[in-house]
Amino acid sequence: MAKLTFKMDECKGCGLCVYVCPLKILRISQDIINKKGHHPAECIDESKCVACASCAVMCPDCIIRIEK
Repeated sequence: MAKLTFKMDECKGCGLCVYVCPLKILRISQDIINKKGHHPAECIDESKCVACASCAVMCPDCIIRIEK
């Protein structure tokens, strides 16, 4: 199982990671606002992550880390 880590305070909520996730397990949080005033990305179901790293590669700010 993969472990996803997001630097929530650095995420600008652009949604690129959400768009490229083949399993659609990422979303932009509606409940959280980070220090920059943005709604950050979050994982809905980490147990379904296959560690393809599409989200981490697409992120322009390099805030996503994936560990197997």
